[in-house]
Amino acid sequence: MAFENAPFSATLAAAAGEDAGLHAELRMAFRESLEQQIDLLRRARCDGNWLIAGQRIKGLAASFHAEPLMVLADEAITCAPGDPVILRRLDGFLNEFDG
Repeated sequence: MAFENAPFSATLAAAAGEDAGLHAELRMAFRESLEQQIDLLRRARCDGNWLIAGQRIKGLAASFHAEPLMVLADEAITCAPGDPVILRRLDGFLNEFDG
């Protein structure tokens, strides 16, 4: 099932209007940015790098009003670097987003 979040969809619609190509481009940019930040989390070996990547995910989520992702980002920020549980949950979000 694809990720569906009314505020996220409304944000994309407000930015892209009726332009389906722009809508797809914004959605892909969100996905690619999230994938990159999850990768940075996965490779983080210190609290500082982990925190920065978690905060970037939270900022990305806030920019697009992706509320479920904001919750996951908050959890990641409070976890120890490399926490496999939050990494799996973030991967799950990304997989659901790809739907």
